[in-house]
Amino acid sequence: MESKYFFDKQEQKAIVNAIVEAELNTSGEIRVHVEPTCKDPLIRAALVFNRLKMQKTALRNGVLIYIATKSRKIAIIGDKGINEKVSENYWDDIVTDLQLAFKNGNAAEGVCKAIFSVGNNLKEFFPYQQGDINEQSDEISFGK
Repeated sequence: MESKYFFDKQEQKAIVNAIVEAELNTSGEIRVHVEPTCKDPLIRAALVFNRLKMQKTALRNGVLIYIATKSRKIAIIGDKGINEKVSENYWDDIVTDLQLAFKNGNAAEGVCKAIFSVGNNLKEFFPYQQGDINEQSDEISFGK
């Protein structure tokens, strides 16, 4: 199954809506990238993060949720600005919750929950300021 078909259209819409809602109150950027396989999810997520130009936010507060569906691997990459604000194990805790959601058959719900968790932290540390413009796409990106 191609990665773009892992989440059905309704689930994709729910994930995009979660991104839009989470970004309403922050200058931060959240993206979700889905592809079938990878060897090392952190290395692959870092490559995708850079390819998507997530490091281009003014306050370095971009966050990528990376999912390799067939490999059953998940990673979350936060840029320098947000990494300096959250606890050391913050990303690991979200990944653990997301893995449990996948295991229980609630993948899309788990992704939305992860997005809202990330959004709440971005909102706390990087609240929306007048004139903030979301230059990133609010769509899910897919790899082959």
